[in-house]
Parts: sequence; C-alpha cells; structure tokens
Amino acid sequence: MRPWPLLAGIAAGATIIHMRRARDRAERFAAAGLESLLRAIDANDSQTGAHVRRVAQYALIIADARGVSDEDRRTIELAALFHDVGKIHEALFDIVHDHHKLTTADRRAIATHPARGADVLAPIANFYPELADAVFTHHERWDGSGYPRGLRGRRIPLAARVVMLADTFDAITHRRRYRDGRTAREAAEIILEGRGRQFDPELVDLMLLPPVFDRLARAHRKSTLHLEDLPKRREAKATESPPNVRIRWRTHSEAPETVQRAERAR
Repeated sequence: MRPWPLLAGIAAGATIIHMRRARDRAERFAAAGLESLLRAIDANDSQTGAHVRRVAQYALIIADARGVSDEDRRTIELAALFHDVGKIHEALFDIVHDHHKLTTADRRAIATHPARGADVLAPIANFYPELADAVFTHHERWDGSGYPRGLRGRRIPLAARVVMLADTFDAITHRRRYRDGRTAREAAEIILEGRGRQFDPELVDLMLLPPVFDRLARAHRKSTLHLEDLPKRREAKATESPPNVRIRWRTHSEAPETVQRAERAR
C-alpha cells in the first residue's frame, strides 16, 4: 500500500484542526471585543451603559417567555446591549446629551444611529451574523412606519422587535432630563396602545401576561432602587481614576455604507 493516501489524510486532518483552533481564537477575540466595547460605553457614558443593561434584562425576560432558541436568545441579548452604540458617534453624542430642545435636524441626525451602530458591529458579522441587522432595524415599527427601511410585520427581525419593546418600556419607566419616569403599569397601558402599530401584537400580549409582566415590574423596581443608591456609590468612587477610554469616532469623508443605504431608502 502506498503511503500517499495516508499522508494526505493526516495532512488534511491537521489542516482541519488548525482551522478550528484558529476560528476558536477568532471567536474568543470577537467576544472579548464586544466586552471591551461594552466597558468603553460604560466609561464614556454611564447613563447609556445603565440603559442598555436594563433593556437587555427586560428583553431576556420577554425572550425567555417566548421560548426562543439559545442562538436567538444570545442575539436578542447582544442586540439590546449594543442597540444604542451608534449614538456614541461624534456627530450624535453632543446632541443626545445636550439639554436643549431637539430641532428637526437633530432628530434627523439621531435617526441615523441604528445604521451607524450596525456599521460598528459589521466587522464581527462572521461570528454574530444576526447582530448588526437587529441593531440596524430596532426602530422599525410593526405597521411599517418606522425607520430606516420602513419594514413591516415579521419582516422585522425578531431580536429587533423584542428590543424595541424592551427599549420602550425602559424609556417610559426611567427618568429623563425632561420628565420623571412613569410606573410599570402606566408603561403597560402606553405599550398596549401601540399594539399592532408600533409593536408586534403577539409580543405585547406575551409581555402583558401576569407572570411575565410581574418579572418585568420586579426588574424595574430593582433598577430603580439601584439608581437611588447611585449617588452614594459615585461618592465612594470619587477618588478613583476614571478609565482612560474614548470610543467616540468621527467620519472624515463619506457616511457609513448602511447610513447611505438608509438615506436612499427614505
């Protein structure tokens, strides 16, 4: 028997093992990159960092109640954590955090944040193939009146539909610079009004089931207590050196590809 087939088989096996190890290293690097990005968001903007973590918690409660797959659950969690990463863009950061009343131009600029966020996440699409699209579409509405593409119904990715619901719940229940937060029950009433227009009606019905809504309300109360304790923890950390991290970026030439695509779709 000639040794060539055996040697070829050994070489092929070694190549496969090498490729698998290389992919494992790349996957770990991508996961570490996401963790670093999340920490950088916290360092640059603690309010946004707290917001996206709350949204992730609410989104997972809804996802678990729906019984999604492990893969979909991971996508929903990551989409919630990074749905606002586009707001850290240099062109948007000051608008989002300024206390002046938003102009039409300001609102138009902020509406680009899903596309900008999707571009940030595009380089890791091989490892998280649904993530960028979920971030890109998290402001689409069930009736097709959302942005940036005007998608309707189930054409909107599931992760985006869940994140929009969780994001709205958090926006209503937590204090903003221009208003106090409302109760979880008030949020439920407002969300119910948007059933079938802004939100997936099945997800709204699921969210408002007593066992599911009770979990959301408990999570909200816990986060509210966390906020009340925040001044004490900030005072305790006052002597610590802040992380030397800055992840705002500026586009020097053309807008990101997905921003251009969104503008063409209008």
